[in-house]
Amino acid sequence: MKHLQILAIALLFVFNVNAQEKAKNNSETTVTTYYFIRHAEKDRTDKTDRDPHLIDIGLERAEQWNAILANIKFDAVYSTNYNRTKETAQPTATKNNLEITLYDPRGIDNAEGFLNDTKGKTVLVVGHSNTTPAFVNAVIKQKKYQDIDDNNNGNIYIVTIIDGKISDTVLTIN
Repeated sequence: MKHLQILAIALLFVFNVNAQEKAKNNSETTVTTYYFIRHAEKDRTDKTDRDPHLIDIGLERAEQWNAILANIKFDAVYSTNYNRTKETAQPTATKNNLEITLYDPRGIDNAEGFLNDTKGKTVLVVGHSNTTPAFVNAVIKQKKYQDIDDNNNGNIYIVTIIDGKISDTVLTIN
């Protein structure tokens, strides 16, 4: 069963990358692809700490995201300004020789500025259990996704916009 899940994930990425390459070869076509993930497992030992770091398993998950996304060339990596999100984003940003762009999760209801800034790019966005689905909903312009369960750090939302046509999917990789 696990091998079947890995195969399905690999096929989705291959089809997405192939669609991007075909569209990029057509100079009149604009392709924008977003990969939205929640931060990896954080330290929960101090309930008063509003900005905890990742624990060892979270650091491993951040590296696993980097491995899963290894064949994707990112143009930008976005993160909220929290230790856990920046630490999740850093391996992928480093691999792509990018600085992390910080964003305020309170301003995601209106995604137009973000969409304009990232049009035609491939972007990783790291957020939280409530802000990640809310950001995806703002980008796809519909309320489709609910908050992520607090025990789930393995969702990846993939949104592709080709000449204004939006497709989206969510996968859970644990």
